[in-house]
Amino acid sequence: MSDDLDLSGLRRSYEKDSLDESMSAASPLEQFKLWLSDALEKGVCEANAMTLATADEQGRPSTRPVLIKGFDEDGIVWFTNYQSRKGQNLDVNPYASVQFFWPELERVIRIEGKVEKLTTSLSDEYYTSRPLTHRIGAWASPQSQVIKSRKVIVEDAAKYALKFGLTPPRPESWGGYRLMPQYWEFWQGRSSRLHDRIAYSLKTDGQWIKQRLAP
Repeated sequence: MSDDLDLSGLRRSYEKDSLDESMSAASPLEQFKLWLSDALEKGVCEANAMTLATADEQGRPSTRPVLIKGFDEDGIVWFTNYQSRKGQNLDVNPYASVQFFWPELERVIRIEGKVEKLTTSLSDEYYTSRPLTHRIGAWASPQSQVIKSRKVIVEDAAKYALKFGLTPPRPESWGGYRLMPQYWEFWQGRSSRLHDRIAYSLKTDGQWIKQRLAP
């Protein structure tokens, strides 16, 4: 281990809140709404950012941050390039996990489930709502591919801006995904590392079972 960066003594005591079975909502979606609303109201930095974990056909995992763009009873929605590394992973292994980490609130939310692509109409609808520069960016960036320099995507952005003007169509390689939850976990930091963990698991009859986990 590194001699000049001693991390072994870094510790923080979590004291801000608590979570038990009686305090948590009956459904994980309602609990998620409560915590996300709280994070937004309290100004948590990038409260809508989540870490997405996927795995390839050999089970090798990779992670990256993405932004949640919607959620309902059907699942958690985000948009990206279908030909990116995460898109390629989901083509061969359509299961994923996302995690929200809000250190200001000492909270973590983990969600696991199967992933599907959104319909073209939903992807089109969201794409047209994006700022023009973001729509052009979807054309200019061959996401996850090796490029020689930043100049490549800057020049491509200019090329596509000239080509499409104010109305660029959605690239076929870009669109939305939905993670359909089968498992949720809500983690609240507590003192002495005796954290609160409440998990919701989906049963075969479509009902959720709520349980406390050891920290």
